[in-house]
Amino acid sequence: MTHVQLGTPVVWCWDNLNVHLVKELADFAEEHQDWLQIFQMPSYAPELNPAEGIWSLLKRHLADFAAADLTHLTRVIKRKLKKIQHRPHLVDGCLPPTGLI
Repeated sequence: MTHVQLGTPVVWCWDNLNVHLVKELADFAEEHQDWLQIFQMPSYAPELNPAEGIWSLLKRHLADFAAADLTHLTRVIKRKLKKIQHRPHLVDGCLPPTGLI
C-alpha cells in the first residue's frame, strides 16, 4: 500500500457495493480520517461517477469474450483498458452525465 504524506488529502468515492462494505475497509477509513475524505455513493450511480462509464465501455468490449484462464482474462482487460485510456474522446464521453468537465 502506498503511504500518503500527512496533510495530503485523499478523496475516496466509495460506492455501497456489498463487497466494498467489509469491516476491513471501514476500519481503514476510520483509522485514516485525518487525511482521507470519503464520499458515499449508491452502488451504481453513473450520473455521479464517471468510472461507471469506463466500466460500461470495458464490459461492452468483453461482451462475447470467453477467457481460457485468469491470466488470459487479466491480459485482455488490461489491453482493453489501455485502448480506452488512449482514446480521450471515450473517457471524455463518460463525464457529461456527471456534470463534471
